[in-house]
Amino acid sequence: MKPYLLLMLLLLATAPAASQDDERLTRSRDAAMQLGQKLSATLLATLGTDGPVAAIEVCNVEASPIAARISARAGASVGRTALRLRNPDNAPDADARTVLTTFESELAAGATPPLEHFETRPDGSARYMSAIVTQGLCLTCHGSGIAAEVADTIADHYPADQATGFAAGDLRGAFIIEWPASDVPPR
Repeated sequence: MKPYLLLMLLLLATAPAASQDDERLTRSRDAAMQLGQKLSATLLATLGTDGPVAAIEVCNVEASPIAARISARAGASVGRTALRLRNPDNAPDADARTVLTTFESELAAGATPPLEHFETRPDGSARYMSAIVTQGLCLTCHGSGIAAEVADTIADHYPADQATGFAAGDLRGAFIIEWPASDVPPR
């Protein structure tokens, strides 16, 4: 079994029980897993065949269309966000920033992933966030000792990049799933 798939299955298998009886929680977990799997598979394949510079190109060009396809299938907005951004289009709003800060504190205090947050809003909309924890392979493009060629490519694509200097186990960001308001109340 591929390492990224095993990690995602382990994270989902150990996920805490839903605190709310809302099918969007289960569907959010599935959408986050799909995005994580597809991005990981694409990046791993590119890293293996073409190296980290090409993987940066994949993130720059392919990540948004992958998220858009999953969003269309899910009926929700599926994406990523972070406190330290590479792509400014993924900036968190104030509520997401609060959840990210909580995830970061929980990890620093020794919490074991998965870390997730789900809330239903008064208008019937909902938001799900699932922490993305930095893994060893992530350090190729997000760590402290990034190769000069990789750093130059990051600077070319993301001149305001803040997403380096991570260590394995740090909060890298979160998958974020936004559900529109619904006429159907949660079960």
